Amino acid sequence: VYRGSVKDFPDFDASQDAEALYNAMKGFGSDKEAILDLITSRSNKQRVEICQAYKSQYGKDLIADLKYELTGKFERLIVSLMRPPPYSDAKEIKDAIAGIGTDEKCLIEILASRTNQEIHDLVAAYKDAYERDLEADIVGDTSGHFKKMLVVLLQGTREEDDVVSEDLVEQDAKDLLEAGELKWGTDEAQFIYILGRRSKQHLRLVFDEYLKISGKPIERSIRGELSGDFEKLMLAVVKCVRSTAEYFADRLYKAMKGLGTRDNTLIRIMVSRSEIDMLDIREVFRTKYEKSLYNMIKEDTSGEYKKALLKLCGGDDDAAGEFFPEAAQVAYRMWELSAVAKVELRGTIQPAGNFNDDGDAQVLRKAMKGLGTDEGAIIEVVTQRSNAQRQQILKAYKAHYGRQPRPAWHSWGDGTMSLSSTGTLITHYATLFQGAGTDEKVLIEIMATRNNQEIKAINEAYQEAYHKNLEDDLSSDTSGHFKRILVSLALGNRDEGPENLTQAHEDAKKLADVSSNDSSDSLETRFLSILCTRSYPHLRRVFQEFIKMTNHDVEHAIRKRMSGDVKDAFLAIVRSVKNKPAFFADKLYKSMKGVGTDERTLTRIMISRSEIDLFNIRGEFIDLFDKSLHHMIEKDTSGDYRKALLALCGGED
Repeated sequence: VYRGSVKDFPDFDASQDAEALYNAMKGFGSDKEAILDLITSRSNKQRVEICQAYKSQYGKDLIADLKYELTGKFERLIVSLMRPPPYSDAKEIKDAIAGIGTDEKCLIEILASRTNQEIHDLVAAYKDAYERDLEADIVGDTSGHFKKMLVVLLQGTREEDDVVSEDLVEQDAKDLLEAGELKWGTDEAQFIYILGRRSKQHLRLVFDEYLKISGKPIERSIRGELSGDFEKLMLAVVKCVRSTAEYFADRLYKAMKGLGTRDNTLIRIMVSRSEIDMLDIREVFRTKYEKSLYNMIKEDTSGEYKKALLKLCGGDDDAAGEFFPEAAQVAYRMWELSAVAKVELRGTIQPAGNFNDDGDAQVLRKAMKGLGTDEGAIIEVVTQRSNAQRQQILKAYKAHYGRQPRPAWHSWGDGTMSLSSTGTLITHYATLFQGAGTDEKVLIEIMATRNNQEIKAINEAYQEAYHKNLEDDLSSDTSGHFKRILVSLALGNRDEGPENLTQAHEDAKKLADVSSNDSSDSLETRFLSILCTRSYPHLRRVFQEFIKMTNHDVEHAIRKRMSGDVKDAFLAIVRSVKNKPAFFADKLYKSMKGVGTDERTLTRIMISRSEIDLFNIRGEFIDLFDKSLHHMIEKDTSGDYRKALLALCGGED
């Protein structure tokens, strides 16, 4: 099925188009609107014919005339559209290695994503256009293992047989593990051989097997074992093996997010994928970033340049609300991976050995006595003890000094990090219902992510601390379906059994049914009865069945059919079920990105997950955002607050 956004123009006439372009550039100035309308609505094959007709009719080179008449980014985009794809890639690589320095990102993008045939065509086009050998030029401009992998990719000899040997899959996964995680140092040659030669179908199974035997995705091992441009190249190869559309969706998002736009990347991808898989890229983009590629281009560019890019994009998925199979396949692959992963959850704070609660209480008293406070001593004690040990320190402190240390406590940030903060963070809950309004985001985060035991502990602690019933406060301060969701979660009665495939299929059918007119069986009621009560393993199977049944991910269905706090609550439950560490990694990232820091969220998550899964959260953080949690905390906070957070973080990844 053709998945490009640009198709052959019907009733095409190269001579008429050549004349139209000539007239658009004749005289003073040029009709840019006419140029972009014509060129973006013709396929590359038709544009090549227009170039030939233009030269035959007017004795001039069309590309040279376009360069003369147009300027800036718009000129680069239009001229790039006029070149055949192999020659366009050749020009990009020539520019990437010309002059001082090398654009490694461009080399990585092109060589990691092209098929064998596209590589062969590129090598021939480079030779024809520049009378030079592409491999020799790349060897002369790069070095080390990065150079070796580029040379392997340049051969265009990746296996293309879809018949896969299970024995070879297991052997390759074992060889990769022994070449990296289990070896002192790294056998880079083994990574190059397997990732550079094996077929995509084979490698997908190798990655699944690697996850089973190592407990971590291949990407995380590559980040830990390799470095620099070689690491980036291998990660790009892995991503393209998993989903080329997802790789380009990520590249497009990064080209436009934040201040400034990486126009060369944006142009290169929009041109090169417009006749291959732009529809798939659009759908993955919409699913992953919750906004359409069309709207992001619209917000981030301007003028004729914007108009031309939007034409190549081919439509606004926010308006269409559709969901194509590629996005469903990406989502399904993610849930399949989560189902086979047997990853041990690990915190970053362990009980201190040789623990002495009396000694620690004395250290804290000394640190807070007299003028000034020894924050370093406080941080050392508080962040290197488990929560149970902190509670013992509190009791010892009170026994020695007749009071708890809170009045003399030196707070950091917004003051929410304290010795008495517990795993359930009960000290936060009363504030959720005080003053004007309710902090729905915090309610959702806590209630949607805690297990039965934690929910019951929250109820007991809430009653003891405030002499109130948590369910009553939730009921009085919220309303409608949102209240019903919170009350259901607050009961802590989620099933804890394994998946039931027959029941999962029935549950998926209920979630997918939009035809019911029975008000007692509303969509929200059906989602609540399943998402708030079924076990996590069972819900993962429900989500997989939902994708098979509808070609939609359940998150997409929630976003499309619900709104407000109800939508946010259901999305939080789904994301927590799929991958709880990734859910918290995303929350931590959002608490620090942009101007200002949401210190309450940052503090709450760092404390509450430090003895549960903060180590796993760190891994998901670097996978999702290409930077470590440690690095982002270091950059976004300061002083003793930063020192305490970094101690909780437990290391740099």
